[in-house]
Amino acid sequence: MSTERIIQAADLTFIFNALRSVNQDISTVSAQVNSVGAEVSDTRSNLARLEEAFLKFVAADLRAKELALAETRQIKVRQKLETDFGYYAEVRRQATGILQAADVNVVRAETIKAATEGLMLSAPRYWLAPALVALAAWFSDQKDLSRRALTEALRRDDEKTSLFFALIARRAGRANACRTWLDRYFAMQDPKLLDRQSVVLVDALAGGIFGGEVRLQCTRRIESWIEELSLQAGFIDAQRQQWKDGLLIKLPGTDHAATYSHLKRFSPTWNNLNLSLRQAELHEAILNHFTGIFDGPLTPARNVEVAVDNLLDSLVKNFDDEELPLRREDRLNQLIIEQAGNRQAAESLQALEVKALDEQVSFTQLLTNAAMTPELSHATRATQRYATALSRTWIREAHDDLTTSFRAHVPTNVALLIEGWNGDTSKGDNEAELLPSLGQYLDAERDRVLATFKLSAIHWFSVVFGVLMLLFSISGGWIAALVGAFSLGWFFIQKNKIDKTRAQLKEAAAKKKEQCEQALKATLAELVEWRRDLARRDARAEAVTQFIDSISPDQYVLASHDNARRVIPTA
Repeated sequence: MSTERIIQAADLTFIFNALRSVNQDISTVSAQVNSVGAEVSDTRSNLARLEEAFLKFVAADLRAKELALAETRQIKVRQKLETDFGYYAEVRRQATGILQAADVNVVRAETIKAATEGLMLSAPRYWLAPALVALAAWFSDQKDLSRRALTEALRRDDEKTSLFFALIARRAGRANACRTWLDRYFAMQDPKLLDRQSVVLVDALAGGIFGGEVRLQCTRRIESWIEELSLQAGFIDAQRQQWKDGLLIKLPGTDHAATYSHLKRFSPTWNNLNLSLRQAELHEAILNHFTGIFDGPLTPARNVEVAVDNLLDSLVKNFDDEELPLRREDRLNQLIIEQAGNRQAAESLQALEVKALDEQVSFTQLLTNAAMTPELSHATRATQRYATALSRTWIREAHDDLTTSFRAHVPTNVALLIEGWNGDTSKGDNEAELLPSLGQYLDAERDRVLATFKLSAIHWFSVVFGVLMLLFSISGGWIAALVGAFSLGWFFIQKNKIDKTRAQLKEAAAKKKEQCEQALKATLAELVEWRRDLARRDARAEAVTQFIDSISPDQYVLASHDNARRVIPTA
């Protein structure tokens, strides 16, 4: 009997050790499963936020680098402009100075002659240098020198020289000479391929510089240009597209994420929503641009000499074609700086502006450039008025096309994405439908996680084994009772752990559900406000239309220095 008990004790000790080892392994695995299960849902949302933060960091880093590179490149480009074309500036500075010195007769003709000849030596390719030599020789009544210098200036740039001396003749009150030079200038023009300096001619016409017969000559020529262009196939469509591009230059670059933070975070449609709001803002920007052009009176120069001097400044300071590549690069760098390093946005803006820096443009494109980008086309406000009024029909049609396009692309359905749940809404008024859907999704997600925390077969085995050991202890002794008690105790400890974990998960899930429901409500409320904001901004389109329709010819007619009323027909 004692031998049997020793064998049984040995056998039970082995089983006890085995169960304890299994218990430790199960406890370790259970702890790991508890940890993984508790964090799995948070990991998903954290990964999403981490990805978003990483992408923002990368974008910010790229913008910072582009900004620094643009600032460095701009310095280099401007240094190259100064090195390669800096001597042009000296010639330009003396152009009107010579005329004003001759007006007051305080500089000797020999001094002017010597200064212009020095400029001729320092600017071997620039058309203005021989033009100034010819002008100085004309003051000194040196006809032969004047003729030779004029020939060289015409050889270097016939069009600019002709326009330059047309303005000089107008300044001197020589109408016949002015008309002759303009005839020469007009004879070289193709309304489909005008040089950028033609804006100076439009400035002169809009500013009332030309008198009587010359003004009529320019007006008829412009009418013939428009008539010639209008005979081309697709002219109207081309004008509408041309003005659409011109109006889009004023498209605001506003990011409304700060105002609609929940839409930004929880709607994959946000980029389209933001774009639609920016497009609606364009109406206000266009209205402000055109009202700025027409608001207030235009103050003409006190006399024709000052008016022509201003035009001459514009003609000679309007950089030459050989400078254009560097000017374009400088403009791109400036736009990158203005856009805080956003190269893509800068390139998009430059793509809209690029026609203003084209070497040759059509007359109607010249009007568009003058009206929309005066800082690039060097147009005066009088010219902006003239160009706008002359093009108002095309502007109206282009604006209507843009308005129709913008409204057609406003998102009808807005997608929602909250912690893995997908939904959609149109006006933000289906909260009663979306909240249960979100709740059901989050409850299913909670139940899926809770399902991993339940009593397994090993737990129930320990119960059965413990009960059997307790029954066996009646005849098997206290060791069997101890093993049974241990098995049952382990079961209840594990069950308590699982119950606590489930309770914690339920509490976290309830908190998450409440937060997600609040996020959904805030997102829907922002969408309602976004729709109102969009409608309010879109309504400004009618104000733009009314303003364009109200433009009449007398708004851009500036009294001539000859005190004669000027009337210019409109397209």
